Amino acid sequence: MNFTDIDPDKLFSSTDNSNPIMWLVWIVPIVVFMFYGQRIQLQITSGEISKNIAKLVKYKEESKKELLDYLQTNLKATPDAAKKIDGFLEYFTIMPVDFDPNGIIPKIKHLLRSREDYTRQQVKSLSPNMDALEVSKVQNLLEVTTSLHLLHKLVRHLFLTAKKQNNFPLILPLQMMIPFIMEQASALRDAVSALKQGQPIGDGIGPMVVGKMMLGTEKKTITFETVCAEKEFEQRKLYLLKAEGPTATVGRPGDAVELLVLKNKPDIIVMIDAALKLEGEDSGSVAQGFGAAIGGIGTDRFQIEEIATKNNIPIYAVVIKQSVKEAITLMTKQISDKAESVESQVFQIILENTKPNQSALIVGVGNTLGVPQ
Repeated sequence: MNFTDIDPDKLFSSTDNSNPIMWLVWIVPIVVFMFYGQRIQLQITSGEISKNIAKLVKYKEESKKELLDYLQTNLKATPDAAKKIDGFLEYFTIMPVDFDPNGIIPKIKHLLRSREDYTRQQVKSLSPNMDALEVSKVQNLLEVTTSLHLLHKLVRHLFLTAKKQNNFPLILPLQMMIPFIMEQASALRDAVSALKQGQPIGDGIGPMVVGKMMLGTEKKTITFETVCAEKEFEQRKLYLLKAEGPTATVGRPGDAVELLVLKNKPDIIVMIDAALKLEGEDSGSVAQGFGAAIGGIGTDRFQIEEIATKNNIPIYAVVIKQSVKEAITLMTKQISDKAESVESQVFQIILENTKPNQSALIVGVGNTLGVPQ
């Protein structure tokens, strides 16, 4: 028989109800997807998420191993260091009751400071050979490991709950979130190398700009892990503020700004910080705006906004845009090259918004690892 003699119209004709090929091609898939469509989708989606969970486990174990290796190789850690780190991974913080929001910021601030102080002391107990720089590096490495541990636990919980209920709609939110979760997890894993070596990260561009402006000035410690300096510029006095480098810290900018405002009454505040870019935006692009440019849980921003409002001081912001990965990994040349441009824009803001004999407070916000002053 010649295949050219077959009539396709007759083969798939809808008028021939006894045609087995037509029945198999159309009816069986419809019946299968009608009764088992969600289960098929659940299995396909589960396979994809299972692969990502395996990656999260790998990232978590790798970061933990690198932290332990760093402690044992470089800092001669105590024998119980591994056990203590396992305990750190399960630490949690219970936020204060917020039924009445009045006064909640001081409560949150107190909780976070207590946690920071306790963690710092526990990190110091891991090795007798730690200076301030090493303590800050280990704290940051521990934070990375803890974050990866938490991401793994949350993703696993959502995944197993959906599997247990055999419920496809329940797994849809996780399917939508997983690309963003994995992007963050990958960035955290890649951050370990820069943190161990004490190299500047993308988030340190704000302190880098202000640190450069501090060259040749006398630096004073104004509050915990935070330094300030004074400088003259075009008949204006500049108060320069950043976290104390080259340790891996963001300092306490809220406390420092409040002290400087109460003491010196600057006419404007200019804040420099890294900012997450939107997809399609160029890394290292610089933008100007208004308001307190500072991340975190919000206690420092509240403190800065509060003191600025009470003293009627405008706040200007300059941000350097970058991705999540660029913000917490080794600073790229594309971002570091923007330091001079940002400095020029800060000076321009000062000239446009102050007069001779007035003053400005310049705040470099971010992790100042590897960035001296």
